[in-house]
Amino acid sequence: MPLDPTATELRNAVLASPRAVAAHDRAAWVGLFARDAVVNDPVGAAPHRGPDAIARFYDTFIAPNDIVFDVAHDFAGPATVVRDLAITITMSTGAQVRVPMHLRYEIATEDGDLRISHLAAYWELLPMIGQLMGTGIAGLRAGTRLGGLLLRNQGMSGLVGMAQACTGIGRTGKEIAHRLCAAAAAGDAATVTELAGGRETVRLWSGESVSVPELVARARGLRCGKTLAAGRSVTVSGETPDGPVLLIFDFHPAAPRLETLRVHTSTVG
Repeated sequence: MPLDPTATELRNAVLASPRAVAAHDRAAWVGLFARDAVVNDPVGAAPHRGPDAIARFYDTFIAPNDIVFDVAHDFAGPATVVRDLAITITMSTGAQVRVPMHLRYEIATEDGDLRISHLAAYWELLPMIGQLMGTGIAGLRAGTRLGGLLLRNQGMSGLVGMAQACTGIGRTGKEIAHRLCAAAAAGDAATVTELAGGRETVRLWSGESVSVPELVARARGLRCGKTLAAGRSVTVSGETPDGPVLLIFDFHPAAPRLETLRVHTSTVG
């Protein structure tokens, strides 16, 4: 495998994941990950580290369900693929939920093959629980079964770790993200600089750092769409005259202060 894989090669490595999920192939799915990989699903919950923990994650959240991926856009950059999508989950009781999300895959080369080294799933747990309970008895039964699997496969620490996803930057982070996007779209570099913590540059997904005025020039006409708060991060799907974009805002662990902003623009597939 090349030391610097192409965007298509990176995306192909990622596409093996939904194929294994659809086939209910546990060994294939777990085998996609590097030996020291981390699954953070959802972002804000306690992460799952290493093959044993990732296998237990599969047994809890993937094995009992049928999951369909509905992808709007894939973005690819250096060693990373980000997917803008929604998934439809049909649980063993027949309860069905549709979950908007963004998925970020970091890819590494291990033993000559491309492996997933980090999977970060940005989605909102509480709205999903509300949607599930709204399906009635089937949803209640599905939630009860999921709680039992979580305790059996991951113990009390897994239950507590999952509950951490109910906290985070939430509405405050969304408001800051939307204000920054609106300022960028309007050409207001001063407000973007203020909301970006006073920093004079912003990192693009390519690794390139651009000045705030240059970012604002590129963001003219930006329109925000799907916005998700997960842990201390907010992700935003957007559209510009030049095409789709995806923004990831990471906030300080203890304050509503923006720490990093990554802008993803290079679609693939």
